[in-house]
Amino acid sequence: MGSAPAQIPTSFGHELRACLRCRLVKTYDQFRESGCENCPFFKMDEDHERVVDCTTANFNGIISVMDPTRSWAARWLRIGRFVPGCYTLAVSEALPEDLQVL
Repeated sequence: MGSAPAQIPTSFGHELRACLRCRLVKTYDQFRESGCENCPFFKMDEDHERVVDCTTANFNGIISVMDPTRSWAARWLRIGRFVPGCYTLAVSEALPEDLQVL
């Protein structure tokens, strides 16, 4: 994955969503505008229906990771190879089967 940081959520209200694959947390509008930096193959910025399909508002906790390769917490959460950004500790849903093959 790239080393450029992901967008940081602009607010921490009800509009926050987490990517179901990598658990990156951003607002709905941020996913719609620039997609997921870790999962560009979902093309959320091109197909806005994908934002709803590939993200969820049902998650627990948020961690900010500035240097995923050196963070023990990032390694523990298995996000050490992702871009710097905000991530959820756990999601409550699974990625739909038709999107798992992408």
